Amino acid sequence: MKIIGLVIAVLSGALLMYATVDFPAWGDPASPASTYLSPHFIEKSMEETSVPNIVTAVLADYRGYDTMYETTVIFSAGLACFILLRVFLREEPGERLYRHVLTGVTVRVEGAKLPLSDDFERIDAMWTPPDLIIKTVCRLLIPFIQLFALYVIAHGHHSPGGGFQGGVILGASIIVLAMSQDLRTAVRRMREKLDAILCAIGVLIYAGAGALCLLLGLNFLDYGALTPVLHCDAITARSHGILIVEIGVGVAVMCTMIWIYCNLSSMGKYDEGL
Repeated sequence: MKIIGLVIAVLSGALLMYATVDFPAWGDPASPASTYLSPHFIEKSMEETSVPNIVTAVLADYRGYDTMYETTVIFSAGLACFILLRVFLREEPGERLYRHVLTGVTVRVEGAKLPLSDDFERIDAMWTPPDLIIKTVCRLLIPFIQLFALYVIAHGHHSPGGGFQGGVILGASIIVLAMSQDLRTAVRRMREKLDAILCAIGVLIYAGAGALCLLLGLNFLDYGALTPVLHCDAITARSHGILIVEIGVGVAVMCTMIWIYCNLSSMGKYDEGL
């Protein structure tokens, strides 16, 4: 199986390298990108999309298909980690460690769980005493990190940012929580099922926006078709359409990051991790 995979990878790489022969030379002023595409984007993006950020206009509007499949690839990466790493069989509880909060005494329990209590907290087998400063600073910073991430997503078509960047920041905030507290604390905030469902919903928001444009009579991802739905002119509708797909990208990227981290750090058990 590994040999077949290696052969497929080598052939795919060779095919891609062969295709680069037809590419224009690096920095060629006569290439299509230099003769009409780039000048058109620079001169017309604001007029055609009402989006000051040219990069966002290109990513989410002019080449929206490409960005949609990039989002799908990210989702596929999370799904692949889940399929390969997730331990589906529930193992019988083995040895568990609990720490008495007031005294710091560690209790080892075999084959059972202690009932939820404010007196005892579950700790990992490789547990180290938490640093009070790190825990407190992270707890205070995480809401501001998430607020900034929402700003990056919502304002991405008017300033540097967008769904990819905002989604990464949102996902990082949950990962910071897991690293400063423990994996179980992060999973309680973001359950695995909710994470997986939102990951797919993010992709569906993007594809759904394109399909809605198709149903309204224009091409797939031609946001001008959203004019009657958004009650605005066609140019503004393109700007709002970009915002909609940026939200979908942000949700998909955030959930995929958390999904991958939880599976990797716990070896698919969602029990103990970094």
